[in-house]
Amino acid sequence: MSSAIADEFETHRPRLFGLAYRMLGSADEAEDTVQDAYLRFSGADRADIEHPAAWLAKVVTNLCLNRLTSARARRESYVGVWLPEPVVTSDGTLGPLESAEQREAVSLAMLVLLERLSPTERAVYVLREAFGYGHREIADALDLTEANSRQLYRRAVRRVSEERPRFEPVPEQQEELVTSFITAARDGDLAGLEKLLTADVTFSSDGGGKVRAALRAVEGPDKVARLVAGVVERFTAGLAFTRPEVNGAQGLAVWDGDALFGMVAFEVRDGLISHVRAVMNPDKLNFAQRQLTHA
Repeated sequence: MSSAIADEFETHRPRLFGLAYRMLGSADEAEDTVQDAYLRFSGADRADIEHPAAWLAKVVTNLCLNRLTSARARRESYVGVWLPEPVVTSDGTLGPLESAEQREAVSLAMLVLLERLSPTERAVYVLREAFGYGHREIADALDLTEANSRQLYRRAVRRVSEERPRFEPVPEQQEELVTSFITAARDGDLAGLEKLLTADVTFSSDGGGKVRAALRAVEGPDKVARLVAGVVERFTAGLAFTRPEVNGAQGLAVWDGDALFGMVAFEVRDGLISHVRAVMNPDKLNFAQRQLTHA
């Protein structure tokens, strides 16, 4: 295996990881997929690869389609609420996030919505929206006709738009909200917490049956405030908080000593928190822990 092939592949790795993560909602599975693509790339006949970027994108997309099919079966028996794996995005792991649209595309809220698409719809949507592929390129990657690609894209856009949140990436406002959220939670200030939440706020926690977490989403400012304050009171003596950028927005990392205990992402609407998503399944925190401890 020549170093030239390895070096060439490395120039494509960040883009391929970003594609796989958006397709799968799992950083660990995205890494495995990219590694599989590398093995295929290194073993392929160079004469068969006219355009490496397109060839690799096709390989990764189809590897993801295979994984999504089996993932759907696993998620049917998943314990409690399923959430995507959180990723720290301030280091460019998912590529440039310079616009509101780019940040929205990697938010946990959007990744949850993408779960409602069929695997092929998701592939068309991600390739078109996140990577700007034309329908001819998408058709080549997925072995579709251009007309079919357009049809799948329209269907995906319609399905996503029906429940698309209003994404409000205002860094200063989000930082202030998260600071106030932590302070009120630590103080057990239920009234203070409720003032930060919309009337239809939802709290979703993913423990995957590995740690204690609510098996269903909790709704309403009073219930969410009591839940958050109760969790913090129960664990506050041993927990510490840092505030990394999580999936394109100000988030919260919860630490139990040197171990990452949870990652929290906030959805904001009209200056208030409308959805709190807490990932506590330890299997889903490995990638973020590596990011944060090696930063």
